[in-house]
Amino acid sequence: MGDDSEWMKLPVDQKCEHKLWKARLNGYEEALKIFQKIKDEKNPEWSKFLGLIKKFVTDSNAVVQLKGLEAALVYVENAHVAGKTTGEVVSGVVSKVFNQPKAKAKELGIEICLMYIEIEKGEAVQEELLKGLDNKNPKIIVACIETLRKALSEFGSKIILLKPIIKVLPKLFESREKAVRDEAKLIAVEIYRWIRDALRPPLQNINSVQLKELEEEWVKLPTGAPKPTRFLRSQQELEAKLEQQQSAGGDAEGGGDDGDEVPQIDAYELLEAVEILSKLPKDFYDKIEAKKWQERKEALEAVEVLVKNPKLEAGDYADLVKALKKVVGKDTNVMLVALAAKCLTGLAVGLRKKFGQYAGHVVPTILEKFKEKKPQVVQALQEAIDAIFLTTTLQNISEDVLAVMDNKNPTIKQQTSLFIARSFRHCTASTLPKSLLKPFCAALLKHINDSAPEVRDAAFEALGTALKVVGEKAVNPFLVDVDKLKLDKIKECSEKVELVHGKKAGLAAEKKEFKPVPGRTAASGAAGDKDTKDISAPRPGPLKKAPATKAGGPPKKGKPTAPGGTGSAGTKSKKGLETKEIVEPELSVKVCEEKASTVLPATCIQLLDSSNWKERLACMEEFQKAVELMDRTEMPCQALVRMLAKKPGWKETNFQVMQMKLHIVALIAQKGNFSKTSAQIVLDGLVDKIGDVKCGNNAKEAMTAIAEACMLPWTAEQVMSMAFSQKNPKNQSETLNWLSNAIKEFGFSGLNVKAFISNVKTALAATNPAVRTSAITLLGVMYLYVGPSLRMFFEDEKPALLSQIDAEFEKMQGQSPPAPTRGISKHSTSGADEGEDGDEPDDGGNDVVDLLPRTEISDKITSELVSKIGDKNWKIRKEGLDEVAGIINEAKFIQPNIGELPTALKGRLNDSNKILVQQTLNILQQLAVAMGPNIKQHVKNLGIPIITVLGDSKNNVRAAALATVNAWAEQTGMKEWLEGEDLSEELKKENPFLRQELLGWLAEKLPTLRSTPTDLILCVPHLYSCLEDRNGDVRKKAQDALPFFMMHLGYEKMAKATGKLKPTSKDQVLAMLEKAKANMPAKPAAPAKTTSKPVGGSAPAKFQPASAPVEDSVSSTVESKPDPKKAKALGISSKAKSAQGKKMPSKTSLKEDEDKSGPIFIVVPNGKEQRMKDEKGLKVLKWNFTTPRDEYIEQLKTQMSSCVAKWLQDEMFHSDFQHHNKALAVMVDHLESEKEGVIGCLDLILKWLTLRFFDTNTSVLMKALEYLKLLFTLLSEEEYHLTENEASSFIPYLILKVGEPKDVIRKDVRAILNRMCLVYPASKMFPFIMEGTKSKNSKQRAECLEELGCLVESYGMNVCQPTPGKALKEIAIHIGDRDNAVRNAALNTIVTVYNVHGDQVFKLIGTLSEKDMSMLEERIKRSAKRPSAAPVKQVEEKPQRTQNISSNANMLRKGPAEDMSSKLNQARSMSGHPEAAQMVRREFQLDLDEIENDNGTVRCEMPELVQHKLDDIFEPVLIPEPKIRAVSPHFDDMHSNTASTINFIISQVASGDINTSIQALTQIDEVLRQEDKAEAMSGHIDQFLIATFMQLRLIYNTHMADEKLEKDEIIKLYSCIIGNMISLFQIESLAREASTGVLKDLMHGLITLMLDSRIEDLEEGQQVIRSVNLLVVKVLEKSDQTNILSALLVLLQDSLLATASSPKFSELVMKCLWRMVRLLPDTINSINLDRILLDIHIFMKVFPKEKLKQCKSEFPIRTLKTLLHTLCKLKGPKILDHLTMIDNKNESELEAHLCRMMKHSMDQTGSKSDKETEKGASRIDEKSSKAKVNDFLAEIFKKIGSKENTKEGLAELYEYKKKYSDADIEPFLKNSSQFFQSYVERGLRVIEMEREGKGRIPTSTGNTNGEEVGPSVYLERLKILRQRCGLDNTKQDERPPLTSLLSKPAVPTVASSTDMLHSKLCQLRESREQHQHSDLDSNQTSSSTVTTSSSTANIDDLKKRLERIKSSRK
Repeated sequence: MGDDSEWMKLPVDQKCEHKLWKARLNGYEEALKIFQKIKDEKNPEWSKFLGLIKKFVTDSNAVVQLKGLEAALVYVENAHVAGKTTGEVVSGVVSKVFNQPKAKAKELGIEICLMYIEIEKGEAVQEELLKGLDNKNPKIIVACIETLRKALSEFGSKIILLKPIIKVLPKLFESREKAVRDEAKLIAVEIYRWIRDALRPPLQNINSVQLKELEEEWVKLPTGAPKPTRFLRSQQELEAKLEQQQSAGGDAEGGGDDGDEVPQIDAYELLEAVEILSKLPKDFYDKIEAKKWQERKEALEAVEVLVKNPKLEAGDYADLVKALKKVVGKDTNVMLVALAAKCLTGLAVGLRKKFGQYAGHVVPTILEKFKEKKPQVVQALQEAIDAIFLTTTLQNISEDVLAVMDNKNPTIKQQTSLFIARSFRHCTASTLPKSLLKPFCAALLKHINDSAPEVRDAAFEALGTALKVVGEKAVNPFLVDVDKLKLDKIKECSEKVELVHGKKAGLAAEKKEFKPVPGRTAASGAAGDKDTKDISAPRPGPLKKAPATKAGGPPKKGKPTAPGGTGSAGTKSKKGLETKEIVEPELSVKVCEEKASTVLPATCIQLLDSSNWKERLACMEEFQKAVELMDRTEMPCQALVRMLAKKPGWKETNFQVMQMKLHIVALIAQKGNFSKTSAQIVLDGLVDKIGDVKCGNNAKEAMTAIAEACMLPWTAEQVMSMAFSQKNPKNQSETLNWLSNAIKEFGFSGLNVKAFISNVKTALAATNPAVRTSAITLLGVMYLYVGPSLRMFFEDEKPALLSQIDAEFEKMQGQSPPAPTRGISKHSTSGADEGEDGDEPDDGGNDVVDLLPRTEISDKITSELVSKIGDKNWKIRKEGLDEVAGIINEAKFIQPNIGELPTALKGRLNDSNKILVQQTLNILQQLAVAMGPNIKQHVKNLGIPIITVLGDSKNNVRAAALATVNAWAEQTGMKEWLEGEDLSEELKKENPFLRQELLGWLAEKLPTLRSTPTDLILCVPHLYSCLEDRNGDVRKKAQDALPFFMMHLGYEKMAKATGKLKPTSKDQVLAMLEKAKANMPAKPAAPAKTTSKPVGGSAPAKFQPASAPVEDSVSSTVESKPDPKKAKALGISSKAKSAQGKKMPSKTSLKEDEDKSGPIFIVVPNGKEQRMKDEKGLKVLKWNFTTPRDEYIEQLKTQMSSCVAKWLQDEMFHSDFQHHNKALAVMVDHLESEKEGVIGCLDLILKWLTLRFFDTNTSVLMKALEYLKLLFTLLSEEEYHLTENEASSFIPYLILKVGEPKDVIRKDVRAILNRMCLVYPASKMFPFIMEGTKSKNSKQRAECLEELGCLVESYGMNVCQPTPGKALKEIAIHIGDRDNAVRNAALNTIVTVYNVHGDQVFKLIGTLSEKDMSMLEERIKRSAKRPSAAPVKQVEEKPQRTQNISSNANMLRKGPAEDMSSKLNQARSMSGHPEAAQMVRREFQLDLDEIENDNGTVRCEMPELVQHKLDDIFEPVLIPEPKIRAVSPHFDDMHSNTASTINFIISQVASGDINTSIQALTQIDEVLRQEDKAEAMSGHIDQFLIATFMQLRLIYNTHMADEKLEKDEIIKLYSCIIGNMISLFQIESLAREASTGVLKDLMHGLITLMLDSRIEDLEEGQQVIRSVNLLVVKVLEKSDQTNILSALLVLLQDSLLATASSPKFSELVMKCLWRMVRLLPDTINSINLDRILLDIHIFMKVFPKEKLKQCKSEFPIRTLKTLLHTLCKLKGPKILDHLTMIDNKNESELEAHLCRMMKHSMDQTGSKSDKETEKGASRIDEKSSKAKVNDFLAEIFKKIGSKENTKEGLAELYEYKKKYSDADIEPFLKNSSQFFQSYVERGLRVIEMEREGKGRIPTSTGNTNGEEVGPSVYLERLKILRQRCGLDNTKQDERPPLTSLLSKPAVPTVASSTDMLHSKLCQLRESREQHQHSDLDSNQTSSSTVTTSSSTANIDDLKKRLERIKSSRK
């Protein structure tokens, strides 16, 4: 018992796991008691047992297990968390309980399974039970079947999925175990009870005896529909209701349920698909073409047998369908026709929706075959077409059916009508929208008047069916003209019709008609074909939901709207009906006179035709008074207008009388019930007077009134035809003008575009310009509504006219059509004939596409063409495709029937030749435009194959495919694409390209849809597999698409679909679903749908609800979101609005609007300081986390509430990412205007942005980075400095993003880090970035290391924190990183430091492993070979940085689109990879290889550009906004007199008054910034530049000297000038217009400005100079390269000639030239070399070589040589052909120089390959002849003789003597003086001492001995050393310092540089032993621009190369 006492003390959960069975038994009993006591299902106690429940049911002891089962049952029933245990527990029950002998155990097991089903875990339970059916133990199988049976019996077939059970039934019937077979029989009977005959097909193959037994059992079953007896938890209330009803004896609910239950299971779904294509007889296609009908019959019979399979596998049936179609259409044997029709029926039945793609081809053929009289043929055809109809939609085949309706054959007409009637039965109100009903009704109405009675009856039946389906209200408008007899017949037919979907559709329609606020019945929406898109204004829904309804506004004061959607908000609903269309018979003059006399004074009628105009005028006045007082009902409009038309009528000669007359017409039309009959009486007269100067306006007013009374569409048509049937051009142009205006006032709905267009074309052809102009204006207005498709009608106009039309369209672009102000209050837009269009925006503007005359091209698609497209030879295939493209191009708009083309093109989509694939895609794009919305019917057979092409490996092919799919989707909408399994099949393919493109496409399209077909769910399993795809991009795209799938399918369905995944995958996917749930966007509101239609803005006009009166229209506009632009104007982004619209009625939404107009950031005094104190004092959480927890988000929310506008805060913290995007957009908009607020809340803004860094949505991240770039630009302008707090809570999180996989994001982050250095010290940034290098993300490490390199490069070693040593050691660690990019970045960073700091780097980085060290040395060696690269790179990078910043200053005005950060990032990325950057600048290095083959004529060493420290340009140049805009209006009228305006403004630029000049500049800047206007400046560039440099001279000479002038004003003017020029030189086309002379003067002005010391002293001066620097770079890059090179050469020549010119000036000109030289490789082809060489020739003529050598600086000559060398190198020998412009070539040395150069380069090529080797050297030795030696020595002695080069000459002589000891130098000394000879000998001795090391003097002695020894000796040594390394001796002192041009040059003193050299010498000696390469010149590298080729290889190597050079000079 002691043992017992042990376990008794344990807690219950531990007892349950005890190894003693007694302990467990006791534990289970206690657990059971606990479970029964706990009342709250969410009690934490439940969770303790989560892991144990499986053990409860699988206990090994049978007795204990029973108790465990009891406890488990109670647990499952009551615990909230029980669902989590489903899988493991049920699997335990199946394996360990169902095999128990005890019946009780089995019962409890079954009970537990059923309880799990009750708690909504049916799928998991069923899965485990089905697995159990594969168990070997028959007991388990029986128990599983029994459980399934009970579950089905109790829960019903909605909860228990029957398909998987039916699948295994046949197998169970074959079991050897009788018990299993019996149990299978029982479950089969139970299933039959639920689905009846749907079970027969799957079981048709089981044993006949078993089947017979089943049949017997089935017969016994009750016929009533079964009902579930047990319900899921979520349905428990329903159960309670049902019990109540049953107790009351009512069964109503049950009856209602029937409908839901029976169609629940479709037998088709239960069947296995059979693959038949492969089973077709091999010779089928030959036989079907055979001449003998018996053979054809055999072929068809073979197919007939195959298609009897009830479910067929999807495949490519195109050929088979084509063959069958041919038999149906062309076979003469009617028996075969019937047989082929049966085969088609079988295919359609077996394939269902998958057959839809072939329907369009077959339907016309079958319909036309109805001409056959034989009943069996007709029956077969009927069955076929009915079966085919079910595979597609009426919409898709409507074109074909309507085409056949006009056939002359009565049988065809009859059968087509009957087919339509049968089709209608399958429709519902939503699948038969008005747009579809209209054409059908029109066609059927013709048939009811047909002579053949059978045709009439069929038409009656079809119309009756339509009436039944959609209700009278929808059909009646089409039946206006039908007489009563026929109408009754239609109604009679309607009553007899039985609809397929039961009576529901009809009932619903009826019910709706009696609702107080009627909506069009089709509003059921979701399933409607077009309906979802085409619902417009007059459709207010029930009041409660008003704002969300399509109408976009609640009907006024809640009154019901008049029935037709008509009526003035329901006030006079009856009247509304009457005004719908006033039909009035024409009255005779007599009757009219009688009627008029009752209402008009007698005198008035008498005086109407008086000959005295005054009497007529008096008469008119009376007439007017009488009309004004008349009541609407009593006014005989026709009689009155007839009176007015009475003689003299419209021929009235007195204008006053005429004006009155016209005014009265307007009054009558406004006040009376004015009919079209009345209108016709007056319109002619009105049109006649419309062009009259005095009466025109009155005529227009009258026409407008008539249009309001009789509808604009009708009036416009009449007026246009009248105007164009007469000759008066004034009338024509005024009519067009009136119409333009009327369209704006009335909106566009219902207008007959076709009729207009023919009139407009006539007008465009008119000779009178006024008529043409008016026509073009009218087109512009129509464009607002119709969109770009309007242009298609005018493609064939003359180019001049077309350009005018285009210009008009251009003006209209971006404008939204105005809301209609007329025609609303009085009429609904849905009149009888014309008016129905009001309901369909489609008919208004969008369906302009339907009005286009379409060409039939099927006859051009011949079989030859089709076979061409399929030819084996690709060239012929291409020819075929070209032909097709030509056919489509020629036809422009085509009919949907395109014969065999789809099959042919489909084949080309997988052509092996990618060019043809692309061509096919282009054709398909053309096809979509040409066919318009009719392309829908080709989506399945052509659209889906295009999607397959998205999987192509070639990027450009994928891009083309995507463009094509988009072009198609634009025409078809998305429904067709998403229907059926095709899309999911594509997604199933494991092609990463296909998956990522397709998911990207879906993610773009799904959010715009309001509803999707249910088939979308089929894509979900594949979407889940994409979430776990191996390819990262696929996973990313799948994650992006997830929220949009969920938006349509809902979280529940998506979560349910995870049931089939593996457990690990399931958890991951569920986690993603949760995340997506938070980001799930709301479905777009109804009207948004229409705006998203491709056709330009036709929608808004019709969105105005009929009920909203004019003054209310603003509010309704806001709500219904007619047009995003208008919404923007109201200050809220359109998305927000649709959300608002749903929540509240219009008033509140307006109020919301007003709230949004205030500031978004509220400035709280000392708010930021207080927040910092709180954080320091730990009152709030410090902003520091790995992922943001809820408490951080809440804290930020709280802190923001006081200083951020409430509505913005709601957007910022919304769960949907689109709201974040919106918030960011608002913040960008307010950035400039609320600078203080932004700075006041900066800490909070930055914190909020860090939260966005943790979002997964890329669009938010991109927006956030965009905002940050603007933000930091603004902060640097404001000279704000980040606080420590702001930096530490933001920078670390920004650095995380630098490791993003997307390039764009990394670039943006780097750009932001770069800008941050302007507001936060780089030295403080350094540690943050250093921290980033410790990340696990290798991309982040690499980017951070590169960024560190950039910081060191830009700001020097001081940025390295805490000390350079520590920092570099940490960086060096990464050289050993396993990631290649990180290693490279680390090496590059250290090389950058090396370039700045020299050898000291090795000390700083400490010890490295041998491998790392060798990598570093190798990299340093490589970089040293191209030393010029680093500084070049800096010079490259920095101006770009500056430019970037200054452009950003204006960017806030221009909008983020023009952000130039990408350029900056290129520069930064270059700096990260020096190799990449350095490849280019080869020609500027000291190229030893060149020199080896050089005879001393050319020394191409390129001095570097001065390196301006551009990184400290903190303030960008801002062009001031002018206070007064005096001249600005000129520019708005660009079209009137642009040139003179520009001339005037340019003349003001050079004004002596600073303000005038600034204003003129600002206006020009405005023009330059707008791409569309910038072109206006073309032709004025030189003029503008001349004005500019005149102003620069004026400032330089006059303003700067003027003491009175404010220097700030001058700076402002400079800023404007420079800003303007930068804008100008960014537009390449304009920049290239500048001519040479002007560029020369401009450069002169700019360089003078850079050197102006007076500016330096000003506060903003540095900034101006930096900006000029940037401008100069722009001018050099963007101007015409010939002109600028020429200008610089002339400028250099002038500056060298001018004695007054400062050396600095010419130096800067040369630097510009070097820059140009550097650009030459890229620009050489665009340069006019002849002109450049002419300039060089003139330069060399003025400055021969000797004269140049006399210059103080050697730069000019080197510049010239470098330029020529580069040109030679680039052009080769061809350069000599470019001397054509030089008259006398002998005047300069140019030609000789070029020839010499060419000769060397030719020599060079000979030995290039072995240049490096000694072999090469010896070869040169052999070649060198005696003559060469003499030349060489002569050169040396020349050097010794010259003052400057004497030492160098001696050194060369010494080397030469040493090498050729036998060389004879006597001849050269012989002729010289004794002094010279001894000088040479002494010099050689000194050098020998030096070389032997005897002459080494310690530094100290140098200093003590003072001047004498010091400098000269050291200089000599320096020269020798430089000589050894192959460096030039002359440039030491002239080298400009690295500081900017403006700082004073700090040239190191000789002494200091010699000291340095001494220490260098020692270092060199050591390094020679160690084979380490050291940098001879490291001191200069950090302080000079010219980085020479510092010891590239070790000294010995250099020495050898020098020996070779010298030997070659012999």
